[in-house]
Amino acid sequence: MEKVKKNLDFTEGKVFLKIVLFILPIIATNLLQVLYNAADMMVASLSSEPNAVGAIGTTGAFINLIVNVFIGFSVGANVVVAREIGAKDQSRVQKAVHTSLLMAVAFGFVGMGIGLLVSRPVLSFMGNTGSLLELAVAYTYIYFCGVPFLALTNYLIAIFRAKGDAKTPLVVLTSTGVLNVALNLFFVLVAGMSVEGVAIATGISNVVSFILLLWKLHRDQDDTKFSFRKLKMDWNAFRDIVVNGLPAGIQGALFSLSNMLIQSSIVQVNNAVVPPDSEYQPIVNGSAAAGNLENFIYMGMNAVYQGAITFTSQNMGADKPERVKRIMYACFGIVTMVGVVMSATVLLLSKPLLALYGVVDGVEGSLEWYAMNAALTRFAYISGTYFLCGVMDVCTGVLRGMGRAIVSTCISLVGACLFRVVWLSTVFAMIPTLDVIFVSYPVSWIITAAVAFAFIQVLLHRISKAKGKQPQPLQEEKLPA
Repeated sequence: MEKVKKNLDFTEGKVFLKIVLFILPIIATNLLQVLYNAADMMVASLSSEPNAVGAIGTTGAFINLIVNVFIGFSVGANVVVAREIGAKDQSRVQKAVHTSLLMAVAFGFVGMGIGLLVSRPVLSFMGNTGSLLELAVAYTYIYFCGVPFLALTNYLIAIFRAKGDAKTPLVVLTSTGVLNVALNLFFVLVAGMSVEGVAIATGISNVVSFILLLWKLHRDQDDTKFSFRKLKMDWNAFRDIVVNGLPAGIQGALFSLSNMLIQSSIVQVNNAVVPPDSEYQPIVNGSAAAGNLENFIYMGMNAVYQGAITFTSQNMGADKPERVKRIMYACFGIVTMVGVVMSATVLLLSKPLLALYGVVDGVEGSLEWYAMNAALTRFAYISGTYFLCGVMDVCTGVLRGMGRAIVSTCISLVGACLFRVVWLSTVFAMIPTLDVIFVSYPVSWIITAAVAFAFIQVLLHRISKAKGKQPQPLQEEKLPA
């Protein structure tokens, strides 16, 4: 038992190595989650529908718009559970765990209802027409039916990470990831289905993930143990989760909204090349394939963001804000390494990886050439600078862990979302090219990271001054004997 407790305590000892050990299974878990969608697109490209990849890709921003509002509260659950664990308050840990799961059920069904209601009009408004629209609508209808289980899975993962257990989600999602791929192949190659088949496979995998994670949480003999008898809403825990999670949900939704505008702009560029009712939409398909590969890089870096939240939350709960700065700098170094290595891998293997999505080279001016050019253009601007997004996320994660979720959201919305909207409505309106669309990403990451970093420095100085201490030097603490 002592060994378990020691592993859960991030408030003592060296920071860098503990963060690395904590995030490694999260990186693997995140990549498996991305593999769900990647497997959908790769296997869908084997179907008889030429626009299957583009249809799934064009739904991503819209699905995230709905899902992030409600699943975003899982960030609040992570913060609150980790903070109470750091404070060693068993009763409040239990209340936070069971309240968060009830919230997951409620928000999951609300998200499902809204998604089913508005899918067709929103996807049509984004510029999708003909077979591309019908395929996208079919995929989203089935996907949203599984959102309650997706929500529960994400909240359970947040709880496991809050207590320092990143291995359980990895084991579970490894198993269900294999199941998802197998079901994709069955529904598409055996049953002859297209986007609807891969959507069903993803839904089934989410159900199995939820069951396995809940079973494991029920069997755990610690403060986070799940029990149906304790499943009731604690309004103080609900308030804390909402306060910490709502800004993350709003931020995620508005980021998705800006990405929907970007996706609509990509469709606009595509329609300038081929008619909207063309059998194959090259730029939409090429950008969708590249974007899906970029998700692997993003989710690798997102593990460091999750680590920043958990480590900062536990140390703030333990009243050790002096450790926050070294946590942040350690995360900067780790996220930069992860981003650069993964981006370099994707860039070096770009063409064979794109071929998995049906995007291949062609003679200049052909539909295949337009698809490949769109993908490579996106890679050049986004993948090549993606580590900047990771640095930005670490800053916002530290702010959330310090209990400044609203500030984190406001900085992100102004520095990233609002900037992109203004950019699209001004610069892109004058120069409607893919280069202009994609360059907005790295510029927005730099602006947001700079502002968030400056705010953290001011905040830490104020906390240190209030405690009557000077900022601690950046040196590692010695492990207790």
